[in-house]
Amino acid sequence: MRRRFFIEKFESESAALRGETAEHLGRVLRAEPGQLYELSDGHSIWLARVERVAVSKRGESRIDFALVERVAASEPRVEIDLLLAVVKFERFEWCLEKATELGAREIVPLAAARSEKALVAAAEKRRSRWERILAESAQQARRLRPPSLGDVLSPDEAFAQYGDGRRIFLSERREAASIRQVLGAAAGGLGPRKAALAIGPEGGWTEPEVSAALAAGFAEASLGENILRTETAVLAAMAVVRFALD
Repeated sequence: MRRRFFIEKFESESAALRGETAEHLGRVLRAEPGQLYELSDGHSIWLARVERVAVSKRGESRIDFALVERVAASEPRVEIDLLLAVVKFERFEWCLEKATELGAREIVPLAAARSEKALVAAAEKRRSRWERILAESAQQARRLRPPSLGDVLSPDEAFAQYGDGRRIFLSERREAASIRQVLGAAAGGLGPRKAALAIGPEGGWTEPEVSAALAAGFAEASLGENILRTETAVLAAMAVVRFALD
């Protein structure tokens, strides 16, 4: 299966890959003229042939392509926006990678009350790294485009942005309905194929955050009796939502 890379734009019959990605393709993957790769500008995908490889120790590396033929492109039929509380960066970044593979449309980092304050303060400094993780994961998953990365928001700010589709926040509270119950109507194909899924930090949501979610129309849902780590909850919940809405 051919590798896919993201570029800024297509010209009439050509395209160019620049910077770190060109460096990786030229130096690590040893791209050579004549080899074929898939290129996406986020709107369309083309099969392209390497015409020129210029890997530079000083200055910007560049690989030039000639466009061969258009490739059929599609995005997941279910749109899932993931509202994810900031947790330890190694685990948060693992969540970014897997959520991308599972088709997340947008990922919004949450400065939850029980998120570590030092991590929240440092989150914006990680934006370029996080965007690179999203792009690399989307390329690996052969997506049309990476998920968008939202600004770091408080939970109540994030909840208020969503007004349609399924809105679910995962909860550890005993009174929470199962996610199966919450998604029950959608399992029969009813309603839009889009969802906002909120996952809290270690220690769970505070009562004011639960109230804000409910006021914004989010349904409280549980993944079962076991307490899951954030990254496990991301995988389980996104898989369940995709299955129910697709």
